[in-house]
Amino acid sequence: MKILRIGHASYVLKSKDNKRYLIDPFLSANPGCPEEYTRKEFLETIDAVFLTHAHFDHTNGLQEITEVNPNVLIVAQYDFGLLLLQNGYKNVHLLNFGGSIELEDVKVTMVQALHTSSYGETEGTPIYAGQAAGFIFAFHGDRTLYHSGDTTMMSDMKIIQEFYKPDIAILASSGQFVMGPEEAAFVVKNLIDVEYVLPNHQFPNKETTPRPEVLKEMVDNFPVIETMMDKDERLSELLVGSEKTTVVILEYGQEREFIKK
Repeated sequence: MKILRIGHASYVLKSKDNKRYLIDPFLSANPGCPEEYTRKEFLETIDAVFLTHAHFDHTNGLQEITEVNPNVLIVAQYDFGLLLLQNGYKNVHLLNFGGSIELEDVKVTMVQALHTSSYGETEGTPIYAGQAAGFIFAFHGDRTLYHSGDTTMMSDMKIIQEFYKPDIAILASSGQFVMGPEEAAFVVKNLIDVEYVLPNHQFPNKETTPRPEVLKEMVDNFPVIETMMDKDERLSELLVGSEKTTVVILEYGQEREFIKK
């Protein structure tokens, strides 16, 4: 199984069968997303999109995908999925907590997250969009990955670990709107038992962004994102010496394979 980081909370999971599953599409407006991953040639290769919740920094690129890939499978929490259907999106598969979807090479289960969810908040009055979620991706004959979604730490994480047994976690850790590096380090040490953890929900700075003009516009419009820069390294520092878990920091646009032992 391979993981491609395309910025903020957006990742593409590539299975051994070469299926591509995109989590939380935030594309053209995302200063961490290299331009090549906003193009038609790439978006056409996406087999399914998984949405953890409705906030713009997790869904802004959904229309970009469906314009070039109109039949792509969209998996969303029940309340949010109904809003998508009402707004003209097709092929929306509704899940709720504990529910799963069986695909050709992976079983994906929706699990609890502790976060808010609103839709259209950058366009007008926010619309309530149900509860935020995380996902367990249990790839057949391969790794099991836990994407926490936007969340604070919660005791449910221990149950998630004990039942689903993920060995990789993509874990929110940028602070401000999700738990910070200190809370994420506590989660890794006490609530989950994974071989690898990838810090999630960060924004690049001027040196690390692949698209400086997009970063400038984002900072001008949403200066709060500056509080979510450079938190990857902080989680790594807090877990130095960990014997059970390795922190993996992917560069923006970097893909890495995680081979099952």
